[in-house]
Amino acid sequence: MITLLIADDHPLYRDALRGALSLSLPDLTLLEAGDIPSTVNILQQQDVDLLLLDLHMPGSHDLFGLLHIRKLFPELPVAVVSGTEDHHLIAKIVSVGALGFIPKTASSSDIAAAVEAILDGDIWLPESMSQDIEEVDEAFAELADRVASLTPSQYKVLCYMRDGLLNKQIGYNLDIAEATVKAHVTAIFKKLAINNRTQAVLIASQLELEPPAAKDDAR
Repeated sequence: MITLLIADDHPLYRDALRGALSLSLPDLTLLEAGDIPSTVNILQQQDVDLLLLDLHMPGSHDLFGLLHIRKLFPELPVAVVSGTEDHHLIAKIVSVGALGFIPKTASSSDIAAAVEAILDGDIWLPESMSQDIEEVDEAFAELADRVASLTPSQYKVLCYMRDGLLNKQIGYNLDIAEATVKAHVTAIFKKLAINNRTQAVLIASQLELEPPAAKDDAR
């Protein structure tokens, strides 16, 4: 019996995936999560054979959700499910260890084929995209691995640093003390092996990290 976790914040799409997979792969046990914290909680408590991860659900903030999951569970096969069919983004997710990219426009048969291929240890990409995806970018993968070592709170601070916000402004947006922001900045510099905000901005820009919502309650 194979256990698969669908992590997506849209119940209707989770239902659609469940229906497609149940018909094609009846021996699957399907679990569901609607945000990154609940996804991590399930992964800590259950043996999951494959995670289907939406990049843009709460707590994910674009690539960081994938990086965070890969850091916590490096042996877990992960496929990204997204409505954004951008070749540059797909190349990035493959570079950081995802085993597949499934567009939300994919047919039921393609979804089943993707899951079967990934469970067999292969990388699955839509046929229309697979020829255009560049080889794994080792430099990008190394950079992403350092960013993955950040906590979610440190990641949010890094994004705001990229946007040019001062510590006081960052503290206001995240509803935390300025001293806490300073502590996060110090930790970011150490984890990313950098010395100043300019270098932090460069790293965040290279990863094209998505800014968190103001007053985000996940700290």
